[in-house]
Amino acid sequence: MSAMDFSGGFAALAGGLRVLPGAQPPQALQSSRRNWAAQLAVGQSAAALPGLLASVFNLCSHAHRVCAQLALDAAMPGVQPALSPLHVAQRLHTETAQEHIRRMGLDWPRLLAAPGTGAHGVDGAAQAHAALQRCPLLTSAAHASAHASSHGDAGPWPATLAWLQTELLHMPATAWLAQWQAGGAGWLRDWAAGRPGWLAALLQGARLADVAVPVNPATALRVHADAVGMRELSAALDAQPGFALRPQWRGGCAHTGNWTRLHNLATSQALTPWGLLGSRLAELAQLCLHGAHPPGGPAALSFGAIPVGEGQGLAWVEMARGLLVHRVAVSNAQGRAKVVACDVLAPTEWNFHPHGVVAHYAAGLDVGEPAHMIERRVRLLMAAFDPCVPFEVQPHPPTQTETSHA
Repeated sequence: MSAMDFSGGFAALAGGLRVLPGAQPPQALQSSRRNWAAQLAVGQSAAALPGLLASVFNLCSHAHRVCAQLALDAAMPGVQPALSPLHVAQRLHTETAQEHIRRMGLDWPRLLAAPGTGAHGVDGAAQAHAALQRCPLLTSAAHASAHASSHGDAGPWPATLAWLQTELLHMPATAWLAQWQAGGAGWLRDWAAGRPGWLAALLQGARLADVAVPVNPATALRVHADAVGMRELSAALDAQPGFALRPQWRGGCAHTGNWTRLHNLATSQALTPWGLLGSRLAELAQLCLHGAHPPGGPAALSFGAIPVGEGQGLAWVEMARGLLVHRVAVSNAQGRAKVVACDVLAPTEWNFHPHGVVAHYAAGLDVGEPAHMIERRVRLLMAAFDPCVPFEVQPHPPTQTETSHA
């Protein structure tokens, strides 16, 4: 992305990331994100909270709205109409698939293409955008059709599956998934090299910028596997100032994404950042295959909520970027439910922690490489771990030897 000014305008409000390749953590990755939820939510009516958080975190507004509603219901049942599990499952399923499609068609051509080229020749981005316009799940009627699917209608899913197989995979989705589950990134490499279309060409070119070190599966964030872990996380949010912006899990940093789901672990193969792109494509294929019947199936996204004290609730949802957690405290003085405290723990804060996974990848980049190659590697990291804010790459300062030669 182009350089950002963190001192004012949108970047100052939404925050951003600055990457310093080759520097050691915490200098390698700096964030100007702020804890807006804690500042803006207190004193608001409980009924207004879901809409407020959806507007503040507008790139993932659907997930924030649902998560806030679940947290409020756990904190004070009856404060607003409860969501049915079927409604939540269908909504997360549909809107996670939509978000995957948008990121592939809008962000990947911009982030992954080699400098001076498109995703597939000079018109790659145009091809990607045209494909998005033909996607049935992104049409204006998709939301209504998705709602209908929860009542027995298949909605847009059969047409979206056909679109996926024709526009992106160029083969049946079941066959693609079977190969992915067996071969992981090896299959992704073979598929990208042997299939037509802008997406395969884009991924084949992006392999040149991959970081060879696989993501450590031991630090995958699955704190939502049981209520004990979620209560422990709630206690950390409550007791540790700044935890929502610098989270750690049991003494260390963790990473989250569609590769850390409780269900739907699409491959057991170790994945580098480039391979994580394949895991997103695999999840999209599963979501499309099981679109009309998400609850309990192999593509099911986990969600839930628990009370964590009087008038306090903690909720979580698996969404496109990873695990999202909301913690709220509500008072009900004189029959008016108001927000006393609110914390939002988003995937960006886990993945882009100053000592986290992306920071360590950035620190390990070879600053002796040409600047355009370093930037390509950073862009691949951003496509793989998908922050919800802009970023910039700061050139590595010359060493004393380089300065003297100059």
